[in-house]
Amino acid sequence: MPIKIYTKQGDAGETSLYGGERVAKDHLRIKVYGTLDELNATLGIVLAQNNVQDELKTKVFRIQNELFELGSELATPTGKKIGFLVLGEENVLCLEKEIDGMEKVLIPLKNFILPGGSPISSFLHLARAISRRAERELIALHKIEPVRSIVLQYVNRLSDHLFVLARFANHLAKIHDVAWKK
Repeated sequence: MPIKIYTKQGDAGETSLYGGERVAKDHLRIKVYGTLDELNATLGIVLAQNNVQDELKTKVFRIQNELFELGSELATPTGKKIGFLVLGEENVLCLEKEIDGMEKVLIPLKNFILPGGSPISSFLHLARAISRRAERELIALHKIEPVRSIVLQYVNRLSDHLFVLARFANHLAKIHDVAWKK
């Protein structure tokens, strides 16, 4: 039987967390995984571009899957057992390894850069900004409902990764980053 898209259960401004607990749709936990969903959708726009190189596709698609796992974890109330894979240290290490690999071929930064260059790079810069908003919201959630430290590390590293990935996209397109000028 197909899943019904509308349930009418959220019409009064509440939604369910994993396991059935009901919370307001403006609950900080909902806000955080909603922002991660927005980030994931933005990465979908990156992948929808006609000229995305395979090297970028692989990285972005993996991150999309990791964001889905992270959203699932955040949709699970504190103390409730998660019955699926969650992010671990290996995910943070993968982001770091990819950052280091991309930076080896990039011209070292000597000044700030503006979002821009190629369309793919621009969308990745947008994704980076959304990732940073998600991190701010996640920190606020962590203050009232502690989340695993690896989740905080992952989201922090993700914005760094997306910044370097945006630069790498310009590099692959043979387009210079846009330098900030006073």
